Amino acid sequence: MLWETYLLAQRAIRRNVLRSALTVLGIVIGVAAVITMVTLGSGATAQVTSDISKLGSNMLQARVGQGFHRGGGARGAATPFQIADAIAIEQQIHGLQAVAPVTNGSLQAIYGNANWSTTITGSTTDFLIVRDWSLADGRVFTEGEMRAGQAVCILGATVVRRLFGSEDPLGATIRLGKIAFRVIGVLNPKGQSSFGTDQDDFALIPLRTFQRRVAGNTQVGTIMVSAMDGVPTEQVQTDMERLLRERRNIAAGQEDDFFVRDMKEIIDTLTGTTRVLTALLGAVAAVSLLVGGIGIMNIMLVSVTERTREIGTRLAIGALERQVLLQFLVEAVVLACFGGVIGIALGLGAARGAAHFLDIPFIFNPGIVAAAFIFSAMVGVIFGYFPARQAARLDPIEALRYE
Repeated sequence: MLWETYLLAQRAIRRNVLRSALTVLGIVIGVAAVITMVTLGSGATAQVTSDISKLGSNMLQARVGQGFHRGGGARGAATPFQIADAIAIEQQIHGLQAVAPVTNGSLQAIYGNANWSTTITGSTTDFLIVRDWSLADGRVFTEGEMRAGQAVCILGATVVRRLFGSEDPLGATIRLGKIAFRVIGVLNPKGQSSFGTDQDDFALIPLRTFQRRVAGNTQVGTIMVSAMDGVPTEQVQTDMERLLRERRNIAAGQEDDFFVRDMKEIIDTLTGTTRVLTALLGAVAAVSLLVGGIGIMNIMLVSVTERTREIGTRLAIGALERQVLLQFLVEAVVLACFGGVIGIALGLGAARGAAHFLDIPFIFNPGIVAAAFIFSAMVGVIFGYFPARQAARLDPIEALRYE
């Protein structure tokens, strides 16, 4: 019986192909919009997580000042960190993989006729461990080079491209500002961060070299820390704040003149924001499904009116009300499901194209596809029920008299 009802529904739909196509258009647009928005949102979330993860593994940063979460603050008035602070963190806090004191500046990098303004980072070899950065070629600093403050450097991929092009930079001598440096290593590229900055546009030199020959002081701008796998970064953050308060003689009740930022918090904040926006866009797109459902209901009501005599004839020769109800209900569900299938194909195609254009990963989510199809079928059931019930309750005699 159900198969015969389905065939009758197919015949009725083919009888008015153009009208049926226009009827399912709302469902097609709704399903396609939901799948496109949710898929792109998932890709954006994955992209943000990947970009933040490139900054380092289980990384925390201690900086001078009060930070954004404390309403700004006197960053310039606070006492800078020293190398001794980083040594104390490394010795007194458990569960750390690496500790890197870091200070930055900008200089002109010059090689032959090429020059490029870039960031100069003074740190130790632990910087590469904290940032989870590997060498493409060459080597890292030796202990002797770091202690003596020798003029050696490791270049990011952007600096290598700007200064050397296709030439091998290893062993070459470049000038950073007025100082000659020997290139001993090249880093693998990381690309742009989620904040839009080029992570590869920098040169790494020993911290003592930076302090003695570039900055002319012993200050440290940032202390980067990488926690071991399995060690809660929240505990490391608490221990760092406690230790730095002691070393900076901050009394109980006084505001910190530094802040420790857990990169995990930034990841959670940004991914949480993208998920909320994705849900909001998906909800807005789902409204068009309701509009499509109303379109199905209107067309089914018109169909009931057009086929009143047919309904009367079926009822007069013995058809039951539930059979007439089922016939029109199946027609509505078939229309909605057909629109859902087309919408899924269009939505996935649009999401793939947009993901390629926006340079974010395309993440196929079968759960969203299934949910969109089921929702389209439910729209057919819900909005098709009222016209189907109206058809089933027609009086056979009045229906046969209908002109």
